[in-house]
Amino acid sequence: MSGAVRYSHWVTPGEPSPQARRRTRPYCRRVIARTEARGAQPRLHVVTGKGGTGKTTVAVALALSLADEGKRVLVCEVEGRQGVSRLLGTEALPYEEVELAEGAGGGQVVGLAVEPRAALVDYLDTFHGGVLGGRGGRVSTVLDRAGAVEFIADVAPGLRDVLLVGKVYEAVRRTVDGGRAGSTSSAQPVYDAVVLDAPPTGRITRFLGIGDELAQLAVGGPIAARAASVAALLRSEQTAVHLVCLPEELPVTETLEAAAELRAADLPVGAVVANRVLTAPAEDGGAPSRVRGALRRALAPQPDLDDGGSAPADDGVEALVAALLTQNRGRAGRVAEQRRWLEVAAGAGRPVRELPDLPGGVDLEGLYRLADDLAAAPLPTPRDRPAPTGPTAPAGGAA
Repeated sequence: MSGAVRYSHWVTPGEPSPQARRRTRPYCRRVIARTEARGAQPRLHVVTGKGGTGKTTVAVALALSLADEGKRVLVCEVEGRQGVSRLLGTEALPYEEVELAEGAGGGQVVGLAVEPRAALVDYLDTFHGGVLGGRGGRVSTVLDRAGAVEFIADVAPGLRDVLLVGKVYEAVRRTVDGGRAGSTSSAQPVYDAVVLDAPPTGRITRFLGIGDELAQLAVGGPIAARAASVAALLRSEQTAVHLVCLPEELPVTETLEAAAELRAADLPVGAVVANRVLTAPAEDGGAPSRVRGALRRALAPQPDLDDGGSAPADDGVEALVAALLTQNRGRAGRVAEQRRWLEVAAGAGRPVRELPDLPGGVDLEGLYRLADDLAAAPLPTPRDRPAPTGPTAPAGGAA
């Protein structure tokens, strides 16, 4: 992997990482023991979700949690948004596999931005270089300059998706000896897991259902063969499609629709990941009195500063306590509304994994917290698919 830069825990190359010392050996042993007890897991994790739900955050946190289990993990993005690099504050990911982080259990996270133009050049060089008499690289460059990618997108949009997913497919199958898993090679795969930051739920089924798209375009040949191979992987137990949502009406509704579409296309649904879930405020009847007393003590005059004077009659304490109580009641109402939509999300027929709301936003420590949560409650495999109960809108919500 030429040009790869290794550094620990999402920091700029060369910068020391205090977070790298945060995790202890006992933690590593617990994670590894948990992994051994869990058995075989999917190797391709496709993470999708409605825009704004934090699917890229979940994808990166999932990759980091898998690396903490000692796995070598590739995290890919295919939309040209550079969402992974923006989230981590790193340089833009190139069209090559670059090491990004080291996990507590000895694993690694590698990043790759799959770009359709470069994927087309790779495809032509790989499958047509020999036929072109060694001129594959030059012909690919000519086609690239001629706008072949734009032409393909207009004439056969499914082929563009084949090129993108095909690069991910190769990463899943590639072995350390240069072969491909499932072929004559018996070597270990280069990556124990691949996490794909996929397009949003609105087009995920079409994006992954590339075999059907190309059935009418290419009856035979390398394009059809590649599409069939990729489709077989995506529909196998090696793949899990995880749906990220917020516990709100529109994201949950779109998640239920996507789950139904994926099942109809025989694509394996893994888990529903509910992101930014609020924690319920503590129910403590004595809290207002304690807060009131603490505020009065804090506002009490200090002899060395206030010449021993007394506190003003209207010190604002009651108004502040009332405002805090109102805010607490508002949060309780939002929590109750979220719980109702989480119940609706269970209608997708998959376990719902909850990730907490991070008030300060998703920074480095926030990613670690989400990764720890995912490690503590691993995402399920698609093997056991309970029948969906069907969406039911909560009382007071839209149908």
